[in-house]
Amino acid sequence: MRKQAEQDDPAAVLHAAAQKVQLEDEPAELIRYGSNAVFRLANRVIARVSRPRAKAEAVERQVAVARWLEGLDYPATQVVDVEQPVVVGDRLVTFWKSVSDGETYAGIADVAALIRRLHELDAPASVELPRLQPFGTPDAPLPSFPGLEEGDAAFLQERYRWARETFDGLPFALPRGVIHGDANVGNVILDRDGRPVLIDLDSFAVGPREWDLIQTALFYDRLGWHTREEYETFVDVYGYDLLEWEGYERLADMREIAMTAWLSRQAAESEKSAAEAAKRIAAIRTGASRRDWSAY
Repeated sequence: MRKQAEQDDPAAVLHAAAQKVQLEDEPAELIRYGSNAVFRLANRVIARVSRPRAKAEAVERQVAVARWLEGLDYPATQVVDVEQPVVVGDRLVTFWKSVSDGETYAGIADVAALIRRLHELDAPASVELPRLQPFGTPDAPLPSFPGLEEGDAAFLQERYRWARETFDGLPFALPRGVIHGDANVGNVILDRDGRPVLIDLDSFAVGPREWDLIQTALFYDRLGWHTREEYETFVDVYGYDLLEWEGYERLADMREIAMTAWLSRQAAESEKSAAEAAKRIAAIRTGASRRDWSAY
C-alpha cells in the first residue's frame, strides 16, 4: 500500500528515479503538472515525470530525438547524459538540461526561423518517427471525457471523429517531412544567453508541414493571441502564409478540436479546466468568438 502511494506521488517517483541514476533531486520545485509533472532540480536539471501508464516507446523517442538534434547542432532542449527514461512503477522519468532559470519566450521571428530550419531537415535514420495522426488511427477508440457534461462529451467525440476521418484528405500543399507536432510560441524559450531553443519534443513526427504552422495562424486569426504585425513577421521569416491556403479553415477547426480535447481530458481533475473546456465547446458549437479563450 505504501509503495503504491509513493508511485502515485510524482515527487516520490522523481526521488526514486534520481537515486537510480545518481542525480541530486533536492530541492525539487514543481513547475507545472499537465501531461507530465515537471520539476526544476539543482545543477540546472529539469525532470519530467510521466502520468501513469505512459507509453515507453513515445518517451524513448523523445530522448532519441533530442540526441539526434543535438548531433546536428540544432538548438533544442537536450537530455542529461544518463540512461533514460527511468522506469518507476508505471511511470517514466526523463532528465533534461535546463537552458534557463525561468521561462522567457522567444519572439515570433525566432519561432518562425526555428520551425523553418526544422522543416529543412531530412528525417533521421537513427530514429523511427511516426506518421502524423493527430486524432489517432481509424480503429482506435475515441477519447472519453468524463469531466464534461454528457452532451458536451458526445459533441466533442463526434467532432473528434470528423477530424480523424477528414485530416488525411485535406489538400496539403507543402512537402511532408519532419515536424515538431506542437509548434507555437510557447515551445520556444530563450536560453541564458538570449538564444532561442525549441522545447517539448513529445510530438515529433513525419507529416504535413501545415500542422506546424496552424497554431500561429489560429492564434492570430481566431484567438487574438498574436497581433497582425507578429503574424506578418512569422510569414515573412518562414516564407509561407497559411491563411492563403484553401484548407486553412478546416485545419483550424481541427486544431481547435485537438486543443479542446486535450484540455477536456483534465476536466475531471480540475474545475478550471472543466469550465474552460465547456466555454470552448459552446463556441465551437455556435460559431461564437474564440477571443475569450484562455491560454493553457
